[in-house]
Amino acid sequence: MRLVPALAIAGAVLALPLIWIGSAYMFAPDDGTSKPLFSDAPAGSAVDSAARIEIEILRQQMEDLQQRLGTVEEELSRLQNMPRNDQPFDFGGQDMNEPLERLGENQIVDSYAQTVLIAGRRKINEGLSVSRPSFLVEMFGLPREVLSDDCEPMTNPKLKDMLITGDVGPIRVSMLRPAVESMTRVFEKVKQVDVDLYNRISTAGALCVRRIRGSQSSVSTHAFGLAVDLNIDGHLDTLGDGKTQLGLTILSDFFQEEGWFWGAAFSREDSMHFEVAKETIEKWRAAGDI
Repeated sequence: MRLVPALAIAGAVLALPLIWIGSAYMFAPDDGTSKPLFSDAPAGSAVDSAARIEIEILRQQMEDLQQRLGTVEEELSRLQNMPRNDQPFDFGGQDMNEPLERLGENQIVDSYAQTVLIAGRRKINEGLSVSRPSFLVEMFGLPREVLSDDCEPMTNPKLKDMLITGDVGPIRVSMLRPAVESMTRVFEKVKQVDVDLYNRISTAGALCVRRIRGSQSSVSTHAFGLAVDLNIDGHLDTLGDGKTQLGLTILSDFFQEEGWFWGAAFSREDSMHFEVAKETIEKWRAAGDI
């Protein structure tokens, strides 16, 4: 509802008594027998005085109302000149397709390497599954014929054809091509949102063709070029303590959006570990990317 029309109507209503009194005064018969307009007012010339008093009171009320209307109109004009929700906001020439300019100092820039508890860690990869060794072997075959606890060269020709080495932003990795492309997208988004975090990301390695440590048969996801270990400022996370670096908790959201499983949810927490989820590998296979 518009305020000015509403208040104008209110003013007109208040003006009705003024119009009525003025009309009664102007058109009353001048025969000397006029009755007072108000029962407690004396007859004769006192009628004119009573009417004038009432008219003056109403005139003052009208002036007060006009002042209030002027104030409301000024406020309405100010509000109408403000940006509305359905109009583009002026960002001062900032191209919103480019990384946002910092509006102030980063208040947590010194906390990315800080160790924090991982809340609800067993449920953090909702909708994503671990790429188990049996699934990977069935999908690709063994990455090499004989595996040990040491990192050795990949010999599987199918996997070798997809293996590339390159920069994915702040780090350099050797992984399968779709994984490298996916990680590149992750770090591009991180850089746009939080360049301070981006600049402090380090790696403890990606490709490592070996068995899972402590196992005699299970193959590590690293052996297929589908996993990477990350940390902040080169500080390695303590395995299995249920804690992680604050920066890794932030990174996990970006990786999960891209279809990567975070190792913080493992039975033995390994929050440095990020691997391509089973569902993502299946999607890549359906698309002919692997």
